[in-house]
Amino acid sequence: MTAAATESDLTARAPVDSPFRRVARRFFSDRLALVATSVIIVFFIVAACAGICSLFGWPMPKDPNATNLAGKLLPPNLVNWLGTDNLGRDVLSRMVAGSTISLTVGFVAMAVSLGIGIVVGAVSGYFGGWVDNVIMRVVDALLCFPSFFLILSAIALLGPNIWIIIVVIGLVGWTGTARLVRAEFLTLRESEYVRAARAMGQKGSKIIFRHILPNAFAPIFVTAVISIPDAILVESGLSFLSFGVPPPQATWGNIIADGKTYFLDAWWLIVFPGLAIFTASLAFYLAGDALRRAASSR
Repeated sequence: MTAAATESDLTARAPVDSPFRRVARRFFSDRLALVATSVIIVFFIVAACAGICSLFGWPMPKDPNATNLAGKLLPPNLVNWLGTDNLGRDVLSRMVAGSTISLTVGFVAMAVSLGIGIVVGAVSGYFGGWVDNVIMRVVDALLCFPSFFLILSAIALLGPNIWIIIVVIGLVGWTGTARLVRAEFLTLRESEYVRAARAMGQKGSKIIFRHILPNAFAPIFVTAVISIPDAILVESGLSFLSFGVPPPQATWGNIIADGKTYFLDAWWLIVFPGLAIFTASLAFYLAGDALRRAASSR
């Protein structure tokens, strides 16, 4: 670099520090966020491997539905690392298989609720007036009902099935996202760049999805991350109450349900799947909170 280089040349050559890079730098500088993200990645890898093994019929490490009554209720040992259940099935294999169900429900239900919430909240916040009043009254009416009992009633009517569970959780869980998106749009729709876009004659849909939504992405993404453990907990609760994925397919919730009768004699049937639910949920909550702090920092 020569002395003739001007300040404008230095500015032009400097890398652009985008908002995404700033948020990512703050997020990955948080040690707790790194630990939470590492735990999430481990769960994701285990669930992906379990799904692939199930697809090709490979043991993971054993068949999760293979029974052995001669070896039932065995404590953790060198052969069955997390013990066996009341039918002699390997608990570790069933927990690995259950991770696929739990994470699938969490991610897909989040995507369903996020899609509905973004569309409803964007329309309500951008257009305002009677449109906003009608939509918000519908949201308020839905919030008056306990979401878990709505889900439980729907599953009881439609029958336990993983895809029905996912759709029902997504259809019930969009109200919080809609209120958040509406609040962001009420603030951003009066911004100068939105007024300029209106003055240029751009359509409302283009303004919503090209100009306003990208600037409201950070809080929406945080909400998406935090909603994943909510779906996991709901699915586990449904499975524990026998309204979730039907047996013999393993989920963390129905492993606990099978072991509640033998809690005093086989504590591992409740402790290990309970720890899996707790650890996965806590990791998502911590990652979401760290992402919220990174996005709100100036």
